[in-house]
Amino acid sequence: MSKPRIVVVGSINMDLTTSVPRFPAPGETLLGTAFATTPGGKGSNQAIAAAKAGGDVTFIGAVGDDGFATQLRSTLADAGVDTSLLRSVNGASGVAAITVDADAENNIIVVAGANASVTELTEHDLGAIASADILLCQLEIPLATVTAAARHARRNGTVVILNPSPVQDLPEELIGSVDILIVNHTESTQLGSVTDRVPYLVTTLGAGGADLRERDTTVHADSPTVTPVDTTGAGDAFTGAFAVEWVLDSDRALHFAAIAGALATTVNGAAVSSPTRSSIERHLPKRG
Repeated sequence: MSKPRIVVVGSINMDLTTSVPRFPAPGETLLGTAFATTPGGKGSNQAIAAAKAGGDVTFIGAVGDDGFATQLRSTLADAGVDTSLLRSVNGASGVAAITVDADAENNIIVVAGANASVTELTEHDLGAIASADILLCQLEIPLATVTAAARHARRNGTVVILNPSPVQDLPEELIGSVDILIVNHTESTQLGSVTDRVPYLVTTLGAGGADLRERDTTVHADSPTVTPVDTTGAGDAFTGAFAVEWVLDSDRALHFAAIAGALATTVNGAAVSSPTRSSIERHLPKRG
């Protein structure tokens, strides 16, 4: 099987995760039950998810010169992601402060750090995008860079998948370059009519699975029943797996990704939770 070529232009953070019995009220001091420092960032998470799902993945982004940078770079490399286009810049790497409650729900505060420095694409970056099957982007790096990457991909026949998180106003040029938009239900509501202007809209529904809308037709995929321990990164696992399977077998990409997203909730830590291709396939029905 030829591996799909996936280029991810996006963020890479160190996740600082605190477990609590419940979310604190404003001004309240609450005792946590656990703390972990794990690599994350939507771009990095999705790159790792795509690599574990069977993709040949290259990551374009930036880390700082602090103590987190080496671990962030090695986490990508250990998952099989090509880090030759991962830049090192002066200053702090990106961080995300995450709180997870007893029901496995989470809230997240992201500080961009080095991710904010990704303000232009090099010739090597552009070459990688042009030769890829899929360009996968999010919105945790400067919007102008995402737009430039998507525009270049469109000009060179590379399929553009955008996970527009965190939600913000999207320029017309970016909307017009997107082939597949992947959102959760809240993001879909926030974006409004923008979701009607892309060829394919994927809406994740948590434990309810996911929908794929093409023109006037919508198909649904259920998620397998699992016992979640941490929902952080489940959407990223879904998105990375979807990108890979869209190239290999678009008819089953939604189901494949829904399984990946569900399995990711059974493991703590966004970067390490994405399942392998073999794990996902074990939950797929046998082909006739």
